[in-house]
Amino acid sequence: MAEKPIKGKPQEMPEQQVGQKVTFSPAFSAEVKELVGRTGSRGEAVQVRCKVLEGRDQNKILRRNVKGPVRLGDILMLRETEIEAQKLSQRRK
Repeated sequence: MAEKPIKGKPQEMPEQQVGQKVTFSPAFSAEVKELVGRTGSRGEAVQVRCKVLEGRDQNKILRRNVKGPVRLGDILMLRETEIEAQKLSQRRK
C-alpha cells in the first residue's frame, strides 16, 4: 500500500532510479580543516571549517554545521557550496 504524502511536508527523494541503475544527486567533497565548536540547542551539532576539494568553488574555505561524529581530516560530501553557516557567538555564561 502506497503511503500518502503528509500535507505541508515535501517528500524527499535524494536518489532517482533509472532502469536498473541508481543515480544520486551531485555532491562535492570537502576536507575538515578546523573544529570551531558545538552548536544547536543541545550541542548536538559541530561547526567546522572545511576546504572544498572539487567543483566550481574549489579551494574555498566554508563554515558548516555537521551532525554526527567528525574529526580533522574527514571528508564531507556537500550538496551545495554557496551557503555558509553563521558564526558561533562567543557569549558563554
